[in-house]
Amino acid sequence: MPESTKPRVAVIGLGSMGYGMATSLRRAGLEVTGCDVSADIVKRFVAEGGKGAATPAEAAKSADIVVSVVVNAAQTETILFGSGGVAETLVKGAVFISSATMDPDIARRLAKQLEITGRHYLDAPISGGAQRAAQGELTILASGSPAAFAKARPALDAMAAKLYELGDEAGQGAAFKMINQLLAGVHIAAASEAIAFAAKQGLDIRKVYEVITASAGNSWMFENRMPHVLDGDYSPRSAVEIFVKDLGIIQDMARSQKFPVPVSAAALQMFLMTAAAGMGRDDDASVARMYARVTGTHLPGEPK
Repeated sequence: MPESTKPRVAVIGLGSMGYGMATSLRRAGLEVTGCDVSADIVKRFVAEGGKGAATPAEAAKSADIVVSVVVNAAQTETILFGSGGVAETLVKGAVFISSATMDPDIARRLAKQLEITGRHYLDAPISGGAQRAAQGELTILASGSPAAFAKARPALDAMAAKLYELGDEAGQGAAFKMINQLLAGVHIAAASEAIAFAAKQGLDIRKVYEVITASAGNSWMFENRMPHVLDGDYSPRSAVEIFVKDLGIIQDMARSQKFPVPVSAAALQMFLMTAAAGMGRDDDASVARMYARVTGTHLPGEPK
């Protein structure tokens, strides 16, 4: 594609996921403007060859595609419609790609608000972690109008190894992501319970890890997260507070539909307890630390 016809992209939110996504977009040859509440992160992105903007409105004013990579629905709404928001400057016919995990009803509402102004909204939650974001190998769970997909395609191609097109209206992508988050949160809590229980039995937890990852009790989350426990390294790849939020959304959705979700409710309580103990910003494998502290069990890296 000639340089002059390549779409211009703005990435709002240059955290661990957003920075990797912005880098992948640049690597694909797109012109990318980054925006973040941290001026230092924006400076770093500019130093690496990107462009920078101080506000979402400034980032969006010359963009064909805006990729929003923030934490939740409230931040997404502020980025869209708050003071200095994207909706002040985004050209007609441009597309807003929302990657935050949120209640499907809110995704539908935000999409309607934006679409009546002549812009497109693509509901596109992401999965895969920071490393895959930086490699352009995310899984994207997207839904929206055919026009939104068509406009967003160059960015989606640059960011995703797997793109699921899940429907023609916003909210469906969000709903798929919440099913994933239900399972992910339950699996982390279960894995944390198991590894701490194994330590309580005096078992060699490295050997436990080796055995379980070769057995039927394994899960992707056990295999991915429990090395953090083995190494006593709780620097946040994904923080406890993310699952406080996401499992909370699951409870809200389930309550509104009178659908029982007792297993994810129990997992939510463990994440809440872990956050309340001061580990909310630590890696979500810290649930294992909570089990260990409550039961007087020693884990690697923890004081005896």
